[in-house]
Amino acid sequence: MRIVYLICIFELKTLAMKPFWCFVLMLISFSALSQEEQTEMVQGIVQNDADDKALENVNIVNLNQVIGTVSERDGSFKIPAKVNDTLYFSYLGFKSIRVRVTNDLLRFGEIKVKMTELGIALEEVVIRPVELTGYLEIDAKIIPVYDDYRYAIAGLDRGYEGGSQQPGAVGKVLSAIFNPADFLYNVFGKRPKQMRKLRQMKADDNIRNLLQSKFDRETLMAVLQLERNDLDMILNNCNYSDQFIRTANDLQILDAISECYEQYKVLNRN
Repeated sequence: MRIVYLICIFELKTLAMKPFWCFVLMLISFSALSQEEQTEMVQGIVQNDADDKALENVNIVNLNQVIGTVSERDGSFKIPAKVNDTLYFSYLGFKSIRVRVTNDLLRFGEIKVKMTELGIALEEVVIRPVELTGYLEIDAKIIPVYDDYRYAIAGLDRGYEGGSQQPGAVGKVLSAIFNPADFLYNVFGKRPKQMRKLRQMKADDNIRNLLQSKFDRETLMAVLQLERNDLDMILNNCNYSDQFIRTANDLQILDAISECYEQYKVLNRN
């Protein structure tokens, strides 16, 4: 836009261009610039591909802008998006899909997104209650004990999970923090754009509510552009226990990776 303005001034001085055409050229440039930066509202309906029934509470996340929403009772939804943004649709029992936002999609108005149901066979889970006897010495041996500990370290706001109660556990934690592994450097140091999305995800209530009820890591992988193994390796390198990695919901995993990243940045600067 600035170049167009300078060209117009130069041409006017040389009398080679009339003021009217210069004005038209600048107007077109302003219009193109505004269209390029404009964020519009994508709206539509989410349906079951098998019977066209509306799907309520489908989670929709704009992976580029890191904002989320859910579909209404009639399947309708609205979410801000720009051209080339990617919308991520996820729903329990259905195959997650991605929709690329195009000019045609924005001009079309209301779109229909159809999701395919998955057949999931759940394995039988047997829950065995802990039968207490009433005698402290006996019950102390029956109750399961989980060796997951978090250590407070001077200079860091929160604790750090070590994973086992051994003489070298604290040293292992300190070694992992103050001498970051090459893997953490490759993930955190070379992916600043993806890591900045951690704060955006934590700030969006819709995304937080979504992650709190999920355990499949799908949304985290989609937003951060990481594989499931990468997420597990990040938490391992940050000394989170195997039990935490297996049992935590997606929101807890988000907070854990975010905490580790913030600590990595502070220590890396020092």
